[in-house]
Amino acid sequence: MLLIVGRIGKPHGIRGEVTVEVRTDEPEARFAPGSVLRTEPGARPSPASGGQPVSGELFQVPAELTVESIRWHQGRLLVVFEDILDRDVAEALRNTLLWVDSADVAPPEDPEEFHDHQLVGLAVVTPSGERLGEVARIDHAPASDLLVLRRPEGRTALIPFVKAIVPEVDLANGRVVVDPPGGLLDL
Repeated sequence: MLLIVGRIGKPHGIRGEVTVEVRTDEPEARFAPGSVLRTEPGARPSPASGGQPVSGELFQVPAELTVESIRWHQGRLLVVFEDILDRDVAEALRNTLLWVDSADVAPPEDPEEFHDHQLVGLAVVTPSGERLGEVARIDHAPASDLLVLRRPEGRTALIPFVKAIVPEVDLANGRVVVDPPGGLLDL
């Protein structure tokens, strides 16, 4: 499974450096020099560039980009990718999504911590075993993460991913135990 770790933003300067909108909890690990990131399958050059770098040759977004260096500037991650040598090529990469394979992501060391992709698709059951649905996705809200529960009848429900409501995550058996307070699933 491919996981989005960032999106390339606008160029910074004239030597091919780009801003990256970070979509990972571990940017220093994901964007470490030498890291190879996949690009969005079927990505097209940014319309702003017209797909035409100054050289006049049609630019194709590469399938992979290798991180050469990173730095933080005013709270934004700036990245230099190998072979992206000027502003025009960097502009052509604007809005390109950056991916890593979930198989390349080490599991968290803390047994109470999970990556989103580990939870999506798990069955959601009550402590008595009643099936409530399955985890459709994880929403990262300011107060807490939310499990988006896909109910059997097609509706969705939001469940705060806190120990008091989600006492157990059993990856081995493919289930999440949820003890919702009355009315939570009716919202």
